[in-house]
Amino acid sequence: MADATPSAGPRLSYLLAADAITIGADAPDWRAAVRAAGDCLVQGGATRAAYTDEMIAAVEELGAYMVIAPGIALAHSRPSPSVLRAGISIVTLHQPVAFGHPQNDPVRLVVGLAAPDEEGHVTALSTLAEFLSDPARLEALIAAETPDQVRHMVARFEEEQAAAATEGIPT
Repeated sequence: MADATPSAGPRLSYLLAADAITIGADAPDWRAAVRAAGDCLVQGGATRAAYTDEMIAAVEELGAYMVIAPGIALAHSRPSPSVLRAGISIVTLHQPVAFGHPQNDPVRLVVGLAAPDEEGHVTALSTLAEFLSDPARLEALIAAETPDQVRHMVARFEEEQAAAATEGIPT
């Protein structure tokens, strides 16, 4: 079975390795929250540790732009040699953390995103955005108590996507 179709891009289950999920991380500040997401990308085989430092440097340089919606940070950096393959990590935080965003703080969910090139970056981001676009799914993700629950949500999402594609329904 292929991980991707030419038009659909990589499946979320391919992008989100089993080892790339942490539930209830303790992070005293935004740097620790981003580091937790980066550590998950490393554990999942998507990046080298240097990419985590690149994500932190991006926030230091550009500010809290990574806080993309209320309670959600998308930790990422530019494609770099530290990225081994496209990947996503999911980290829920035990206590919300301020990143310094005027409207969307504090953050409860940090999603790490790594892509080896610009095309992969856009494709991975598109796949992730579709997954996070359902408010009920997002709340269930934030409330998940185990990585298995997260993997189950991803599997259900992919089943829904496959069923919609079979029926010719746009997703």
